[in-house]
Amino acid sequence: MRVLGVDPGLTRCGLGVVEGVPGRAPALVAVDVVRTRADAGIGTRLLELDLALEAFIATHRPEAVAVERVFSQHNVRTVMGTAQASAVAILVAARHGLPVALHTPSEMKAAVTGSGRADKAQVTAMVTRILRLAAPPTPADAADALGLAICHMWRGGATARIEAALAATGGRG
Repeated sequence: MRVLGVDPGLTRCGLGVVEGVPGRAPALVAVDVVRTRADAGIGTRLLELDLALEAFIATHRPEAVAVERVFSQHNVRTVMGTAQASAVAILVAARHGLPVALHTPSEMKAAVTGSGRADKAQVTAMVTRILRLAAPPTPADAADALGLAICHMWRGGATARIEAALAATGGRG
């Protein structure tokens, strides 16, 4: 199974693709961080994310997409930008017929570190170890995107395969 993890953000949007099967260490396929200029208009920034996600999906051909679930923060402006970037990722995945799963930050942290309260350094260290990387992925958005992909592979992969099989048979398992 090949999964694209998306850590949504308008200024920095982490993208990470891993490949493997539940219960085994996945392998890194690709990782990137899409950056948009804070002084650009919202339409331009969202279009840049759309184009970058389209290219990433076309190049790396994931079978599923895992997006960080937007959670309430004190800064409404940050939440709005994150939600808008998340919506772009979901839309691009839907355009390609890819199943989308939303995972909370604490769910991803628990999957990769064993603790839903892990900090960014712990997530980065465990993603580096799980994927057997020579160096940690940077910035943290890259590590978080890979963590989301790993989380989905380990926790949501079976569900995604069942849903795909049901869709292929018209719901007649």
